[in-house]
Amino acid sequence: QVQLVESGGGLVQAGGSLRLSCAASGSIFSINPMGWYRQTPGKQRELVATMTSGGSTNYADFVKGRFTISRDNAKNTVYLQMNSLKPEDTAVYYCSAFQYPRNYWGQGTQVTVSS
Repeated sequence: QVQLVESGGGLVQAGGSLRLSCAASGSIFSINPMGWYRQTPGKQRELVATMTSGGSTNYADFVKGRFTISRDNAKNTVYLQMNSLKPEDTAVYYCSAFQYPRNYWGQGTQVTVSS
């Protein structure tokens, strides 16, 4: 079992920045990739960004150039630096970690961007 604990969400004005963190604990061997998804009411959860332990990244088009994912393998922690935030970035952001054969999710952290 893998436990994921997120932090860093909150309320920010448009154009501002937030940094999300997600720490993994438990049976944390071979977790790959780790990343972030987000969800708004009535919509499916969508990919924001993922990163492998080797450093390969995958970003959704709507965050390219604004968000940066990073990972500290020694701390089993993944980060999401979010800059130039827009009201449409408002969502619950979920940390994700894949450990074969299943994906684990954090409890979610609310990000609200005011206009």
